[in-house]
Formats: sequence, structure tokens, C-alpha cells
Amino acid sequence: MKHLFSQSIIFLLIIFIAVQVSAQSVLEKLKSGVRKPPMLEKMFAGAMKDVESIVFVIRIPGRDHWYVTFGNYSGPQNDPKRLAWKEEDGLLWGYGEGSALVKQNLRTGELTLLLEDEKGGIRDPQLHYDGQKILFSYRPGGTHQYHLYEINIDGQNLRQITSGIYDDIEPTYCPDNSIIFCSSRCKRFVNCWHTPVASLFRCDADGQNVRLLSSNNDHDNTPWMLPDGRVLYMRWEYVDRSQVHYHHLWTMNPDGTQQMVYFGNLHPGIAMLDAKPIPDTDKVVSIFSPGHGAPEHFGFINIISPKKGPDDKGSARQLGKGWFKDPYPLSEDCFLAANNDTIWLVNGEGHFEPLFNLPKEFMDKKFAVHEPRPIMPRPREELTGNRVDLSKSTGYVVLEDVYHGRSLQGLERGKIKKLLVLKQLPKPINFSGGMEPLTIGGSFTLAEILGTIPVAEDGSAYAELPALQSIFFVALDENDLAVKRMHSFLTLQPGETMACIGCHEERTEAPKTSLPTLKAVRRSPAKPAPIAGVPSIIDFPRDIQPILDKHCVSCHCPENYGGKLDLTGDKTSMHTMSYIRLTLHGQWVVDNRNQPKSNFEIYKIGSGASTLLKFIEPSHYEVKLSPEEKNLIRLWIDTSATYPGTYVSLRSGVYYPNINCTSLVQRCGECHASQETREGKIKAWDGWSFPRHHHNWGGTVTNISNPERSFLLRASLAKEAGGLGICSKIVFENKDDPLYQEILRSLQRTHQQLETGKRFDMPGFRPNNDYIREMQKYGFVKKDLAPDETFDYYRAEKEYFDSWYYDPAIHDVKAASY
Repeated sequence: MKHLFSQSIIFLLIIFIAVQVSAQSVLEKLKSGVRKPPMLEKMFAGAMKDVESIVFVIRIPGRDHWYVTFGNYSGPQNDPKRLAWKEEDGLLWGYGEGSALVKQNLRTGELTLLLEDEKGGIRDPQLHYDGQKILFSYRPGGTHQYHLYEINIDGQNLRQITSGIYDDIEPTYCPDNSIIFCSSRCKRFVNCWHTPVASLFRCDADGQNVRLLSSNNDHDNTPWMLPDGRVLYMRWEYVDRSQVHYHHLWTMNPDGTQQMVYFGNLHPGIAMLDAKPIPDTDKVVSIFSPGHGAPEHFGFINIISPKKGPDDKGSARQLGKGWFKDPYPLSEDCFLAANNDTIWLVNGEGHFEPLFNLPKEFMDKKFAVHEPRPIMPRPREELTGNRVDLSKSTGYVVLEDVYHGRSLQGLERGKIKKLLVLKQLPKPINFSGGMEPLTIGGSFTLAEILGTIPVAEDGSAYAELPALQSIFFVALDENDLAVKRMHSFLTLQPGETMACIGCHEERTEAPKTSLPTLKAVRRSPAKPAPIAGVPSIIDFPRDIQPILDKHCVSCHCPENYGGKLDLTGDKTSMHTMSYIRLTLHGQWVVDNRNQPKSNFEIYKIGSGASTLLKFIEPSHYEVKLSPEEKNLIRLWIDTSATYPGTYVSLRSGVYYPNINCTSLVQRCGECHASQETREGKIKAWDGWSFPRHHHNWGGTVTNISNPERSFLLRASLAKEAGGLGICSKIVFENKDDPLYQEILRSLQRTHQQLETGKRFDMPGFRPNNDYIREMQKYGFVKKDLAPDETFDYYRAEKEYFDSWYYDPAIHDVKAASY
């Protein structure tokens, strides 16, 4: 035993010596990068007079979107294979390996390696108020998850704060000694990408009492305290509007209350990241990353003044033309910043000089510098006090006047009778940058119906709503048609009361009425009233198609083809005939079509603008729907008109026929393709195009359920042979035509693939293995599920959605198995 103990001691000493030698070797190589620019001496006499050293990080940067710097990809699709840094444990991962936390003495040029990990990851340092320790996120080599750590500024006393199977990143100290951070504990994936989401959480200084603060479906990023005690952060959101245009600055209190826009949410096209207050001013500095945002938060440094409110574009001023990331303000004339190879000192005019250049040897290995921070004490921010009541599961919303706001011209008082209360549902996994098959060019998420709340005669409303849900409203008229739609969401904390002045009102306005005088406030808060006969999550094949089958299909089918409209439930490659025909071109159902626009005029989108509702009235060939059936169709439209009512549909049940387009061009090109496009695309009867490549043969031209009913075959088949004969030139005289048979066989093979592989609305369907893996990780599918075993995925997913309701017994959401 003594011999083994001695060997262990020797082994540990060898490791210790090796680490020291490695650190010294790294330091020697880094020393050549130290710079002392002329501008530094000026800053030493001003904003940096108390700064001796800075700390920064060296690590391999992300090469995917700005938010893909942690976690695993959902599966082995082409984009993840191209962008992931490694494949390990059967998954592709979005982070690189190797990192160091470095201290640089700006006055002497001395470098100190505080922490190095050849296989690990270090990120997001922030100095404590006393300037003696550093809070950061760290993924030790050989592990996959980032967690929160602290270390002294001399590199001693490394201490782990959080743990678990989820990632914790971007922490910030709060004045009450708690920590706010972003985390994938929210158990969801980006609505339009392959990677997990990190939303805002809080914990005590020792990592205990973790609690969810944000219900966001997509990322919250880079939280930082403002002097007045609010938390400033970036919130990426899209409720029925463009997925790539709205990532702006928001604030909340450290307890999660009063989540409000700070700057920019009305103006699309900029990702505002890494915002921080500028000392001794009311301004903040932020990176404005163009468009959907660049990897690692790159963009232009901007200074924002909040005095004119969140919508004034002129309140932001760009500092020069430098391409930077990770700005840190010491004054309005002094900033630290980084790009891939350099730590920069930047002045208020945008002039920049280098403090450190990463040697070429490190750049060749794909390393970059990140997140420079001054090592110095800083004052604590104001304490805002606790405004939550963790013994309650709900919060309260007071709306002063629904008729007050922007884009409400022509709306008569008394027109709005109630608010439809919806909540946006998170995705347990996602597999692409598109919205399919959920919609065709529309929403990326499902919406759940909570019910309706009344609007009083004076336009006020008072509601009790569930805490920690992404809630949004649709204003309904006396016929329950949508008048105006909210294109954002609100989140209430337990016991919180939130007040709104109006509907899309100017954010600089003050309340015009004393709350106790509002008619809605004079009575008890309304809880959302359930809508009888309507499921909370509408599924088109299950809930809407039976109505069409009963009332519409006898006329609108391939055989009769009334109005050139097929409303059968026959399956296409991804959807059904009826779903595509009703939603694709906006002729029957009107939504925002993923546009970079919101705050529409009244009756512009939703049920109030959709002509489909006019054709389910007796005036249309005496069709007679029951009130419950009309309600279902109306609410399907107002819950974003999705095809599935479940996310198991993602990357499942899609089957494309492999059709020889060359022969088809030879037969049909005279009418359906110009000479220039004859080698490319064929124009279909309704303006669509037929690509040569089989994976684009979708739409309503091919019928996968009943191949012989395919429009591709029947449109140009002679009527005498059972076709529609609507082409100007008959292509197929009869069904014995070799090309007809070739296309039919291809469709029949695809039909067999559908019958074997199935779709979400077919008996025996089994979700894909990646979906099952994540739901098992979250705890909603049993771990020992057999390889060929299916399960009630509608029920499992509803349990997943419901797990985000707040539970007072545990002071957190039910899903809090962190």
C-alpha cells in the first residue's frame, strides 16, 4: 500500500510539473503578442487610471450562427456535418477544444496564465464587484457541458458553482449576490436551427436555488446589470414574424419581473449583442451585428442613448467602421474590444490600437481572442427589491385601453369584445432552418389555446394568467374574428402584476388613467375561459380534415375538381392536398408569411382577413357547418394555421418521388418551359415550377396516398381515359403511355415508402431516434423504449409543454430536473 501511495504521489507530481511546463511554454509563445499602444498612456491618465491589468480568453471560436458555441446538434444533417467541430458520443458538437484564461498587465506587459485546458473551453469572464475574483463559464476537457466557475485573479481557488447535464453560460453578478446566466436547462431547441437554446436563469452565489426567469422559445444572450438594478440582455423572438430579423435589447429586474423592450424591437435587421452600461452615463454600448448576426457576435460598436425610447433609430451611434466583438466600456471615450487575433483599445471616435496580438502559431490552430475585461473594483448596482411571490402559480396583466396604440386607424370603440389568449410552445428538438412541415412559409411554432378574457366597455382588461409562459393575445370582435394580433410575447413571474397602456402603444407614453378607475379592474381578474369543443392544440389532419371531408370534399376532389381545388386529405410529399391548397398562396388563409414586419393595421391577418371563413357559410352552396366546426376552423387560423399539432412531425414522414424530368420536359416543355428554362424548370398550371431534382417534387402535383389521382398525371390525361384533360394539348391519350406508367411507378414506390415509414397522423408511426433521445433526456419518454416500440407522442409532448408551468411547491417550473 505504501508503495502504491508513493507511486500515486509521484504520478501527481509528474502531472503538476507537466502542467507547469506546458503553461510556461504557452506563456513564452504568447509574450510576443503583447503591445503597448500610444493611446494607452492617454487612457492611463483618464478612464483607465485604476486599471493595471486586463483578463481575456483564448479559445477556438464558433463557426456557425452567433449562438452556436455550446451543446450538440440535433442530428447528422448536412449543415451540422459541415459546421460542427467534432463528432463524439454519437453526436455532433458545436464547440471547439482548447482554451486559456489570460491576465495581461498593461503597465509591465507581464502575462499570467490563470487557467489552461487543452481540450476544454473557457468563456464569458466577469469580474466581481471587489475586483478580486472572476466569474466565468468553463467546460473541462473530456466533458461536454459548460458550467459556472469562479477563480481568484491570481489563478488560485478554482471553484465550481453549477453542475448538471445542461450548459450554463454568460453569467453576470447581481448586487444581491445572486447570479443571472443563460442556460440550456430550458430544454428546447432553436425554432429554426439544429441547436439547443439558452434562456435566462438565476441562482444563488453557491449555485443553489436555480430558477427559470425567461420563457423564451429562442435565445436570450449576454445579460449584464444596469446601474438602476435592471438586467440588460438580448432577446431573440419571433411570434408569426421573420425568424432572422428580431434580436434586440430588453430589460428585466433580477427576479425576472417587468420584462420590457429596451431598444430596437420595432426595427428588423440587427442582432444587438454584448450590451453593457457606460460608466457615469445613461448610455450603453452594444455590438450591432448585421442581419441575422455574425458568428461570435461580430459587428459594429454602437453607443445607444435611451432618452427617446426604444424605437428611435437615431439614438444609436456607430463608433467607426471597425469589425469587433465583446466591447467593454470604461468611459464614453474608452473601450476594450476584440476581433479574432487582437485585443483592441478603442476611443470614442472609433480609433483603435492593439493591446495584444495573438501569435500566428495560435491563429493557425484556429484559436482566437475573446472577451477582454479590466481587473478593477466596480460599484454595485441599485437593489430593486423582490417583486415575485413564489407561493403563487400565476401573475396578473392589466390592459388600460385596447383602443389606444399604433396602426389602429378605423377601429371603432366597442368593436373588440375579448382577447384570445395563446401561448407559444417550445420545440424539444429541431432539424432545419425552415418552418416545414409545421407550415409552408408561415409560423415556426405551435400555439396552444388558453382561452379568452373579456374586454370591458372602456377598452380595459384584467386577467390572471399562468406564470412563466410565452403568452400573446389576439383581439377579437363581436364575431370572434381577429382584429389585431400581438407579434411578441409576455412572461409573468409568480405573483407579478404587469400593466400595459394599450395595443402596440408608444413605449415612451405614461398611463392616462388611474388603474382603480378602469372598469375591468373593478371586478376580479378574469381567468382564460376555455373554448368548448376545441382542443388546446389544433392538429390539421385530426381536427380540420374531418370537417372538410364532411362538407367540402364531395365537390373539391380530383374527380370533380370544383374551383380547381382539391380539399382531400390525400398526402403529398410533406403535407396534404387540402393543407397546401388552403395555406400556400394566401388566397384562403392570411398570416404574416414570416415577414420582417409586425404591428399590422386592423383586419390584415388572421381569421379577420381570411376568405376561407366566407366559404363555410350557407351562402356557399348551402354548406352548413356547426358552430363547433366553424370555431375549429377559425381558431386553427388564429393559432397560425399549422399542419401538425405535434413536433414529432419534424424530419419525419417526408417522401419525395424520383421522377425523370427530362422525358417530361420533352413532352410538356412546349407549354410549360421557355427555351431558356427547358433545361431547368417547368412552369406548372398554377405558376409553380417542376425542378429536375426529385427532392423538390412536392406540392399538390403529386399524390402520395393515391398515385393515380396525381394532378401531374390527370391534368394532361385525356378525359376519355379518366383524366381531367385540361391541358391545351393532350399528353397522355391513355394510361398505357410509357411515360405515364413510368411516373406512376415512381409515385407508387413513394407511396410504399409512406406506408412503411409512415407519418405522424398514421397508426404505427414512431418518431425519429433524435427526437426520442432528447425527450428521454428531458424525462418524457421512458429510457428503455425498445427500438421498434412506439408510444403516445401527443401525450408525451403535452406533458413536456405542461412541465413549464410554475409549481409553487418547488419554487420553480415542473420541468426543473436540472
